[in-house]
This record gives sequence, C-alpha cells and structure tokens, in this order.
Amino acid sequence: MRKATIRDVAERAGVSTATVSRALSGSRPVSDELARTIRKAADDLGYSGNIIASSLRRSRTDTVGMVVPSIANPFFTSLVENVEHVLSQRGLQLFLCDSRSDPDVEAQRLRSLVSRQVDGIIISPCHGARSAEAVRTSAKALPVVQLDRFAKDTHTDWVGVDDDAAQALVMDHLDSLGVRTAAFISSTLTNSSTELRRAGFFRHAARVGIETREEWTLLGSYSIEWGRAASHTILDNGSRPDAVVCADDLIALGVLQSCSALGLSVPGDVMVTGFDDIPFSALSSPPLTTVRQPQERIAIEAARLLDQAMNDTVTGAAHIALKPELVVRQSTVGQARTTAV
Repeated sequence: MRKATIRDVAERAGVSTATVSRALSGSRPVSDELARTIRKAADDLGYSGNIIASSLRRSRTDTVGMVVPSIANPFFTSLVENVEHVLSQRGLQLFLCDSRSDPDVEAQRLRSLVSRQVDGIIISPCHGARSAEAVRTSAKALPVVQLDRFAKDTHTDWVGVDDDAAQALVMDHLDSLGVRTAAFISSTLTNSSTELRRAGFFRHAARVGIETREEWTLLGSYSIEWGRAASHTILDNGSRPDAVVCADDLIALGVLQSCSALGLSVPGDVMVTGFDDIPFSALSSPPLTTVRQPQERIAIEAARLLDQAMNDTVTGAAHIALKPELVVRQSTVGQARTTAV
C-alpha cells in the first residue's frame, strides 16, 4: 500500500502543501477551522509526515521530559496526568521517568532526557541536596522547571503548593475543635516539601497553643506501612495526643488502620489529618480530612513557565507558591466541607 504524502493531504483538504506544512508543524498559525480540516485529512489518510526532519528544521522535538520520585504514589500519578493533559493541549508529547526516589537513578534519567534532545524538563526532585547537581547540569543544557519539590541552590523556575499556608489551615482547624496536643508523622527530611511541612507544623502549633512532643514526632517514609507503624508507637500507650497530623495521605491512611487495630475511635479518641487529597482519602474509614493541592493549576503554571523558557522570554527564576485548600471530612468532624486560605 502506498504511503500517503503531504500532497495527498493537501488535495483532500483543498489547500496547498505549504498550508498543510504550516498547520501540522505549527511553524506559522492557521485558523482553527482550517487546522482541524487538515488534521482530519491527515488522520484519514494515515499521514504522519517526517517528524525527525521537521524537528531538525525547527530545532524543536515538541517533546518534554518529566521526572517524578515515584509513579506508584497516587499523588504523583495524578500530577503526571494533569501535566500530560496540559502539554498535549500545547501540542507537546510527554516522556515520563520514575527516579525511584534515588538521586543516582534520577541523574541517569535526566542525562537520558537531555541526550534525547527534549525541548525541556519538568522535575519533582527526590532529594533537596543530592538532586541539586543533576538539576543544575540539566538546566545548563535546556529549560528546567521544578514542581512540588525543589532542589537547593538550583535557581530554576518552581511551582507548587504553599506548604506553610497548608499547615496553618490544618492547625487552625484542629485548634477550633479544641485540640490541645498533636503528633506529627512524616518522611525523613530529604526534600523541600517534607522540611517545609514539618517546620509549618511546629510554627503553627506554637502559634495556636497546641502542645507537641519530641516522642510524638516520627520521620520515616511516605507510605501506609510507615504511618501504621509510627502511629502504633505513639498511640499504644497511656498518654496519646488529641490529633495526629500527617505529611501525606498515605501516612494518614496507615494511621487510620492503626487506630482501628487499637480499637480507637476516629475522631472520638484521636483526630487524623493528611496532605494531598489523593482519591483514596475520600474512601477511607472514616473519610480523611486533608490538604488539597491545586494539581491542575500546578500543571498549567509549570507548562507556562516551561513555554516561556523554551521561547527565551524568561526574565528570572520564578517561585510560585499556590494556595491550598483544607478538605474537612469525618476523620476530624462529622460533616465534610472545604476551606481555602
């Protein structure tokens, strides 16, 4: 079967081959209606064009690399989905890499993306310090935008949620419910999000007069297993806190499991809060009070910043901290509601 040519597409769409080239390459704009007609003609004929030749002519591949710490974490799964959707609307394809929360693997992924000549990279670095050199090296070769987390001293664009404001929402909520003591369970302090959430917890606990204790502050990993183990240590004794504040929803789900195993009522005996608002948080027993990150907005801003960098319209490294929302569910009160900053 003969392979369709650009001339075939032009004849079917009733335009010139030059117009077809402009519409499919995006080198110069055509009307939306005409672009749809041309794309339909190309699809009907199975025409794909010479992508490699087109990329060489334009010095663009229309591809963006993305590196996340763990695709198994529902938060990052959802974040990737949002970024891919926004990029596709801009005519860009996404190459996804999982760093497995390992800075060495992450550095390999970044080198691979640079060598494949992607137009830019979006990354959520897995480590605040150990990821920095690889991020800086990549940023020398092509545009890099960090999201959710950022590596230290990298001076690239960043967009994510305001972690301090999020912890203020959590602690104000607990204070309004009469909580006077609270524990904090998180991952080890290896990335910016973890560090900011821990600092915010203690800052706002002190501000509203909620007592914290060293033995109630446990750092491990972002996992259900860690949440279960850490909370069992805190709750299975004579002196337990009024609330357990968790740095992400996976930890909080483990805390809920531990409470159930210990025969503790949530929120009667102890209140539990999470962070991220992953889909499972609304399905837990009881449904989880948590901080909702504006993932769609994060994705839109990341794509915008990357587009600016790719088109040399950057005036300086941007740092965009977006407002969080507190989604109040039955793990702290009897009736669900949402509170913004």
